[in-house]
Amino acid sequence: MRLKDIIILQNKIDLVTESVAQNQHESIQKFIQGTIADGAPVVPISAQLKYNVDVVCEYVEKRIPVPVRDFVSPPQMIVIRSFDVNKPGSEVDELKGGVAGGSILQGVLKMGQEVEVRPGIITKDNEGRVKCIPIYSRIVSLFAEQNELQYAVPGGLIGVGLTVDPTLTRADRLVGQVLGEVGALPDVYSELEVNFFLLRRLLGVRSKEGEKAGKVTKLSKGEVLMLNIGSMCTGARVLAVKHDLAKLQLTSPVCTKEGEKVALSRRVEKHWRLIGWGQIQKGLKMDLPARS
Repeated sequence: MRLKDIIILQNKIDLVTESVAQNQHESIQKFIQGTIADGAPVVPISAQLKYNVDVVCEYVEKRIPVPVRDFVSPPQMIVIRSFDVNKPGSEVDELKGGVAGGSILQGVLKMGQEVEVRPGIITKDNEGRVKCIPIYSRIVSLFAEQNELQYAVPGGLIGVGLTVDPTLTRADRLVGQVLGEVGALPDVYSELEVNFFLLRRLLGVRSKEGEKAGKVTKLSKGEVLMLNIGSMCTGARVLAVKHDLAKLQLTSPVCTKEGEKVALSRRVEKHWRLIGWGQIQKGLKMDLPARS
C-alpha cells in the first residue's frame, strides 16, 4: 500500500525459547527480503509483559516522522469503538448518552458542538432497499485516557460523550461510522468502483513443507469479498471487473470519499485472507434525508 516507514514487531517472545525466537527473527528477515519492508527494524517484544515496549517507542520517535495535522478543515473522526457507560439499574435521571471512541482525522472537536454520524441508522424498506438515517447529536464530554478535555485535535484516541440514546452505541454498534461537523461529512455509498492491486501470493496461509504459498487468483464476477475502509468492515459482491478496475456492491453502506484506500480480503479455507488493496475512484451515492 505504498507505505514508507515500517517497523516490524515480533510479539509473544515470552512464550518461546530464545533459540526459537532467534529462528523466527531470521525467518522474518528472509521473508521481507526484496520487499518494501527490506531493512526495516524487527523488534522482539512481549506486549503483555511490556518487554522492549520502550524500544518500540524509541523507534517510532526516531524513525517515523510526525504526520502533518489539519486543524482547519471541518472535523472528522472515524469511530473504532462505541459503548453504553450506564450501569444496569441506573435511575432515569442518572442516565448518560452514548460514547464513541476513535481517532480524529482532521479538524477540531469542541465541547457543546453539534455533530452528525454517518451512515447512521441503517434500515430496509418494504421492497428491500437500504436506507440510511444520519444521527444528529451534541458533544457533552471529551476524554483522552483519564483526562477531560475542552477540545480534541487529530492524533491519539479520543472518547466523545454524546446525547444520543445509548442503545445506538452499545456493543460497538457505531464502529465504522464517521462522526463530524453537521453537513460537512463525506457522502454515503452503496456501490464503489475501485482501482485495485492484487498480491502475488496469499499471506497467512500454511503451505506444506517445500511448497510455495498459493497464488492470488484474479477477481471474478459474482464473488464475495470483504472490504476494510477506515474502521468499517463490510462485504462486497463483484459486479464487474475490467483490467485493474472493479465495480463492487456493498452489503452495508459506507461513509467515505474518492481516493480513500481499501483493503480487499477473500475467503480461503474458512478464513478471510488479505489478497490486495485498492483506491476508490467513484461510486453510487445514497440520498440521505434532510435533518428534521
